[in-house]
Amino acid sequence: MKKIKIFPKTFIYTLGLMLSIVEIAHLLLYLFIPHEIFNISIKSNESLSLSSGFNIAPYVRQTIVDALPVSLVCCIIISIVCSFLFSRKITVPIKHINIVTRQMAQMEKNAVCNISSKDEIGALADNINHLYQSLLSAIHNLEVEKQNVSESEKSKVDFLRVASHELKTPVTALNATLENMILGVGKYKDYDTYLLECKEMTEHLTDMIHDILETSRLNISSEKETAVQTDLSEMISALCEPYMLIAKAKGIIFRLELFENFSAVLPQHLFEKAISNILANAVAYTETGKTIYIYFDEKNLIIENECPPIPDKILQHLFEPFYRPDFARNRDNGGNGLGLYIVATLFHTMGISYSFIPMKQPQGMRFIINLK
Repeated sequence: MKKIKIFPKTFIYTLGLMLSIVEIAHLLLYLFIPHEIFNISIKSNESLSLSSGFNIAPYVRQTIVDALPVSLVCCIIISIVCSFLFSRKITVPIKHINIVTRQMAQMEKNAVCNISSKDEIGALADNINHLYQSLLSAIHNLEVEKQNVSESEKSKVDFLRVASHELKTPVTALNATLENMILGVGKYKDYDTYLLECKEMTEHLTDMIHDILETSRLNISSEKETAVQTDLSEMISALCEPYMLIAKAKGIIFRLELFENFSAVLPQHLFEKAISNILANAVAYTETGKTIYIYFDEKNLIIENECPPIPDKILQHLFEPFYRPDFARNRDNGGNGLGLYIVATLFHTMGISYSFIPMKQPQGMRFIINLK
């Protein structure tokens, strides 16, 4: 019986139970057939009285015995039909659940238990559906997380590859200069001049290594810092103060128009670092007499600076690590090419959308930070 499927097993159990009941009922009916003699008294008037006894038990017994086969056959047929209907009613939902759970095991996304009953089987189907949807959601989240980790690892590898290439050039130059000084080749005999050059190279290397280490620690810092309610008007005003002094020294007009009590929930220190890099870029690439304009537009923080608009082919690569456009190849003016890469990494970590687009009137660039 253990190997029989649930429908025939349920049918056999139910039919056996009903046939047992039928058998017991007919047996009891047969056993309790009347055996007594019935006395009948008839009185017509006060003077005439008739009393007689009739034994009708054989007739009753014979009638019941004659009816038993028909009754038994009818009860058996009814038992078979009822057992079949009952077994089907019980087992069809279970078989449906079995088929659907097999589909779920094969991770078919459209698998669902369609059982409308309100009993325990219906509750079981609902629980299975809920469990499967939770499982699909967890798998989807894991796939997204896996993809994010894969992209993060790839970006780290690319960053390290580009960083090693960027460090290789100044290290090679420094090594060549020192080697020529040791050998006393030509102009490199002038130690006083080239020692200063070597010192500048080492300082530049130190700055690059510091920026690289800071960039590599961005993800770790973002995991530790929690988002808090921050007054952006006060924060931006404080961040702009040193850049306003630099702009004034370069003859750049610095306009700052901020709403009062403009706040948002974000990691404060990470956001400050991103805005500082944007402001540093704006001051570095704005010419004398031009304007830097910082203001709020509804839920957006906008930083504009007047400058020659950046072509689209350069904008596509501007947020890549160590990328410096042709007009910023000078390391003294163009930096290490990590500023906007850090900005992009920080905003991605904080889940903040942004855009960097050219302006037509006046000509320049506009950095839009969406704080909704």
